[in-house]
Amino acid sequence: MTDDLIDFVSAAPAKGSLAVRWNHGVPSKRRDRDPKIQVHAYDEHTIILRQSKATSYEAPFLFLLFGNERALLLDTGATADSDLFPLRATVDGLIAEWLDAHPRERYELVVAHSHGHGDHVAADAQFAGRPNTTVVPREVDAVRSFFGFGDSWPAQTVTLDLGGRALEILGSPGHHQAAITIYDPWTGILLTGDTALPGRLYAFDAAAYLATLNRLVAFAATRPVTHVLGCHIEMRNRPGRDYPLGAEYQPDERALQLTAGHLTAIRDAAASAVGHPGVRRFDDFILYTEPRKRDLLKLLARARAYKLAAIFRR
Repeated sequence: MTDDLIDFVSAAPAKGSLAVRWNHGVPSKRRDRDPKIQVHAYDEHTIILRQSKATSYEAPFLFLLFGNERALLLDTGATADSDLFPLRATVDGLIAEWLDAHPRERYELVVAHSHGHGDHVAADAQFAGRPNTTVVPREVDAVRSFFGFGDSWPAQTVTLDLGGRALEILGSPGHHQAAITIYDPWTGILLTGDTALPGRLYAFDAAAYLATLNRLVAFAATRPVTHVLGCHIEMRNRPGRDYPLGAEYQPDERALQLTAGHLTAIRDAAASAVGHPGVRRFDDFILYTEPRKRDLLKLLARARAYKLAAIFRR
């Protein structure tokens, strides 16, 4: 056995690739030939997965990060059924491939979540009973305890060491009370869940959301941030235009990656919206600040109109 220790420090941030066209659904499910899970290697030690829109219109992104002693799987997607969404089998295969190249006698897996909404935790049960595996529950107290925030939640930045690859974890409530953001010094990627993404940003707690964005902006100013990666794409390539809620086909979707500059723009938008619930539209995101009933009804009405039109298109 070769127990080679990978240096995740000296060359950081290491260059990776986002030269990928994400599977974005098809006009008709009868013509769907996309894999159930799209797998893209950002680099040898960093994998980005996207759930097929055929199994969930949410098509969430998931992230698998390898360290010398353990891997982290961030989020488990929107579908529990392993036949429809074979996440455990896919992750086991990716870990086996990595271990073929970097043999270890014992290798752990941590399954955690960007936050606890159903489209990010649905396949947790697929990892029940898996050897050397810890599944972090979705509740805020469990998240605080596992990562070691204690009474300093959410202001403190804590560390999760994967074995030479020390991730920095920030509490990020506002969209969800147990939300976290993860910074990976190896790639320079900031993983922001649903807090910052090219799409609809739901700040259900406006004050907490603004405080989170203030922390993220300050944090990013002190780190080399190569990309800001959220868990969904909902924006079109046309500035300020989004796909409807429930869209199963997004042929002209925007790229996944944002920048540290986008964090500042989101923070500034959130600051101007505190105390003023409603919807504000920007080029790369749409901010729903403590959305009102009429805001959500309008969103749902547009979704119903989209589904009806899709029926006639088939």
